[in-house]
Amino acid sequence: MNGTMKARMTEGAVAPMLIRLTLPMIIGVLGMVAFNLVDTFFVGQLGTLELAAMSFTFPVVLIVSSISMGLGIGMSSMVSQAIGRGDRHDVQRLTTDGLALALLIAFAIMLLGLLTMEPLFALLGATPDIVPLISDYMTIWYLGIPFMIIPMVGNNAIRATGDTTTPSMVMMVVVFVNIILDPLLIFGIGPFPRLELAGAAIATVIARMMTMLVAGWILIVRDKMVTFERPDLKRVLSSWRTMTYVGLPAAATNLIMPVSLVVMTRLVAGYGATAIAAFGAASRVDMVSMIVTMALSSVLSPFVGQNWGAKRRDRVLQGITYSHTFAIGWGLLLFLLLLPTAPLVASLFSDNQEVIAIMSHYLWIVPLGYSGQAVLLLSNSVFNALGRPLHAASLTLTQMLVLYIPLAFIGSALIGLDGIFGAALIANTLSGTAAFFWLRREAGKRVQQPATEQEPPVLASTLS
Repeated sequence: MNGTMKARMTEGAVAPMLIRLTLPMIIGVLGMVAFNLVDTFFVGQLGTLELAAMSFTFPVVLIVSSISMGLGIGMSSMVSQAIGRGDRHDVQRLTTDGLALALLIAFAIMLLGLLTMEPLFALLGATPDIVPLISDYMTIWYLGIPFMIIPMVGNNAIRATGDTTTPSMVMMVVVFVNIILDPLLIFGIGPFPRLELAGAAIATVIARMMTMLVAGWILIVRDKMVTFERPDLKRVLSSWRTMTYVGLPAAATNLIMPVSLVVMTRLVAGYGATAIAAFGAASRVDMVSMIVTMALSSVLSPFVGQNWGAKRRDRVLQGITYSHTFAIGWGLLLFLLLLPTAPLVASLFSDNQEVIAIMSHYLWIVPLGYSGQAVLLLSNSVFNALGRPLHAASLTLTQMLVLYIPLAFIGSALIGLDGIFGAALIANTLSGTAAFFWLRREAGKRVQQPATEQEPPVLASTLS
């Protein structure tokens, strides 16, 4: 097999390339968000208690997703740089060993989740009448965790090659499968039994299983990014160390947000089931609103990695400038769109007037900080791709633990729920501003350094 691998992102105009790569990723991210929204929509038809139960599971789902994304970010950063260097052998070794690590982590999380389920959700504030509903869903969901983590990591390896279309198309197919299975298994349509929350979990696991099968075929057969040569333990550990240099801080960074959401969920739960139902649904609207930014963030990581590996530093700076400009404009546009439509959006999730009122207040306040949130998200992606994951971690740590949580408790005590929502606005705006200036300064400094001094120590010890 040829030892070189062609980098796709190191030539051509930067802005058109980012747009071209982001468009299919929008579909993929939309699929990821829609996957959760479909469950929320159908479960919401069962009643407020069931919707509240789904809201309690959301922080845990985010925690597992964050671990998966952190490992995927580490793989994408290293694989894209190996592609930029034209080293196919490193690409195969990193991809294979990354998937093996993902499998081990998946089984560890599955066992831990099953053993701690009831006390964990009781700690989150779930009442005795909601805990059994959560258990119906999460028991099956935990068993399907390998089908969630492995393809998520694998898709990052595919995107590292510059192919953003294939993973996106696969995700949309899976969403359609979930849309079909959800009502059949939740409500018991036709020959299917009525399984309610358990049915939603089964539909999710089946759809995720399909994702893993397709991603595996692409990596093994089509792109030949997986090697079946006998692994050497020292080499495998070297691969894991190289990936986790970025992956572990990235996972920790991603974990900060859902862990903070756990605290917020517990705080909001004190206002009753309607408040937690509104907060959970509004959090999903946040995800939908950030779809385009999340797509661009996924594109920036391999773009920066490939160009950094190919020593095209000028293109990296252009990518940062274009992405920041877009983030600010996109966030302001979303705020202006949601300002007059908040009650209508809220009514799509519930017909309970109190839920609609609380959710509307959220959507009038929090979106004003979307620009800052978008800048922070894109900046963190670039920091990780540059091998500076601790910079990203410190920004997110400041956003959530230094700003959001303390301000939320103060706001709750002084104003109530609106004070919690205002805390999110302030935290997103301040942290986004800090990310904007810090990334530009750090990227400029690294471009001016000699090429031999630019890589972090772990990246200098290439896999040989």
